[in-house]
Amino acid sequence: MTQHTDPKRTVARVAELRELLDRANRAYYVDANPIMTDRDFDERLAELAALEREHPELADPTSPTQRVGEVASGSFATAKHRVPMQSVDNSYSAEDVRAWYARCTEAVAAEGGLFGNGGVRLVCDPKVDGVAISLRYEKGVLVEAVTRGDGATGDVVTRNAKAIRSIPTRLAQPSGRPIPAVIEVRGEVYMPTAMFERINTERAEAGDVLFANPRNSTAGTLKNLDPKIVASRGLRFMAHGRGEASEIGIDCWWDWLAFLRELGIPTNLLAERCEDVDAALAAIERFAAKRGTLPYAVDGMVVRVDRFDTQRLLGSTSKSPRWAIAYKYPAEQGVTVLRDVAWQVGKGGTLTPRATMEPVVLAGTTVRHATLHNIEEIRRRDVRIGDTVVVEKAGEIIPQVVQPVLERRDGSERIIEPPTRCPECGGPVEQEGPKVFCVSPECPAQFRERLKWFVGRDQMDIDGLGEKLIDQLVDAGLVRHFADLFRLTREQLLALERMGERSADNLLEAISAAKGRGLQRVLAGIGLRHIGASASKTLAKAYPDAAALMAAGEAELVELEDFGEITAASLARDLSSERVIETFRLLSEAGVDLASPIYRAKGEAVAATSPVSGKSIVVTGTLTRWSRSEIEELLDSLGAKVSGSVSKKTDILIAGSEAGSKLAKAKELGVEVWDEAKASEVLGG
Repeated sequence: MTQHTDPKRTVARVAELRELLDRANRAYYVDANPIMTDRDFDERLAELAALEREHPELADPTSPTQRVGEVASGSFATAKHRVPMQSVDNSYSAEDVRAWYARCTEAVAAEGGLFGNGGVRLVCDPKVDGVAISLRYEKGVLVEAVTRGDGATGDVVTRNAKAIRSIPTRLAQPSGRPIPAVIEVRGEVYMPTAMFERINTERAEAGDVLFANPRNSTAGTLKNLDPKIVASRGLRFMAHGRGEASEIGIDCWWDWLAFLRELGIPTNLLAERCEDVDAALAAIERFAAKRGTLPYAVDGMVVRVDRFDTQRLLGSTSKSPRWAIAYKYPAEQGVTVLRDVAWQVGKGGTLTPRATMEPVVLAGTTVRHATLHNIEEIRRRDVRIGDTVVVEKAGEIIPQVVQPVLERRDGSERIIEPPTRCPECGGPVEQEGPKVFCVSPECPAQFRERLKWFVGRDQMDIDGLGEKLIDQLVDAGLVRHFADLFRLTREQLLALERMGERSADNLLEAISAAKGRGLQRVLAGIGLRHIGASASKTLAKAYPDAAALMAAGEAELVELEDFGEITAASLARDLSSERVIETFRLLSEAGVDLASPIYRAKGEAVAATSPVSGKSIVVTGTLTRWSRSEIEELLDSLGAKVSGSVSKKTDILIAGSEAGSKLAKAKELGVEVWDEAKASEVLGG
């Protein structure tokens, strides 16, 4: 990585990197013509981040490094749309579209016609299935992003919008025109199909309810309070409308789309300009065959009047513009025969039913498998092996069995029952509500996924242990238990494919550091049912070490904060099981610290002598000495109250590098601010 000691060279290199990265984003998301690989992009982004850390005077909120500049917010504010975000009326047939077009041409003819012959030119734009959002740029800089909400008022999600790489934080300079003083771009935030499928796979493995379609997944992600999670989900943006905008001399939607692309804003390159309704219906029919092959979900085609003056003439109702209509494609279903049901084992031991069917073509692809969700859904729908079933793609992505065709039954169909033994390891199976679990500690199907979870950032945080390396370690027989990670040697690692000396040394250092994470991280990592980050922190506060926790009974656990009867009963069973007892024993023998640094004895005056005891503290920016979770755990152990947002009640803000609006707000409110040096001095270890 290039470092510059000459201030002029540093300024020039920072400007060069920012311009290059912005151009790369535009090439990838707007032009669909990448100019560099993902690896090249990441390397240049890392170089820019390093330069900005060394030279904070060069900070710029629109820099590509600032897409995820802040951590979780406490809530979302709301904002009123300056121009209402209306919805578009739906149609489901060619006749509906023709009737709408006739109304448009009649209205134009009644005003003497705008084209001499009363014709109305149209634009057809694929209707991406996502979440509508309005982006407001002032002097070319993104200042606000607001969801559609009820059309009049929406949630302000600016931080999250900046985490979406296809949304420019600063507009590019168009040719022959100035950047508008104000421009609001409406569009759709959506999740690519591949990412949606990955997230649902992870939810299935964790035993969570699957998202029904990409839109639901997008909505949940966009409203997440942590922009880092938003960034990790790979959301995209595509423009489809406009709100308030300075006059720029463009008179039709088709030219407006071209202008947006010049500004660096993605539009759908599959949009078509059509001279009349016949051409529009032909475009709709052509697109029907193509939409199933796209890397994102599309549920229709928006047909709109091209010219803005004609749009103004036609006007709007209280809910929808009269100058646009959405043609919705019917949900594509097929009929096939359900031949078998296989039960797949996920990370938490959840057994998920997967239907195997006679091949059927849906949305342009051949489907042989479909989800059956869980045993309760199977019983509710009365689906049986041998049934003729109706299948459709939920959100045109996930095939699912909708219902059996009862009139086709001949009595040979078999009722689907959950397995009594794990199909992977033959171990015991238990049912809890609609979910079926393998409870065997030796189940190989679970261990690989559990290990990937165990080493994750919010669990044991072992940097350098990615999925491929974990697969190598398991396949080589080097890791058969969590504890085996902490016994790995340099020689064993160097024998692995593509493992260099430096990488091996860094990994061993990360593994050694993980030994001291403490009880809370271990509990969050080993995969106890119902025990996530919040519950593990509660337990680590209540018990000094793993031995004390294992001695606790159900009656004691149910008294803990936010612990219900189901969680307490499940945890009590797990803590008394041979699997968990053996896990703690082996981890302890491997040198893993099972004590809790945040333990608080009942009635104890917590950290009474601590300088931060009882104080409300917010952490922002990037720290070098601690990870975010580490410093929050330390503050918690010293009796502080850690908050995610700055307010009048905040006593101290700890600000690392790249601190953003929280630092500005703290200064505005007169909140005491510590840099990392001051925090280290006061907090010690």
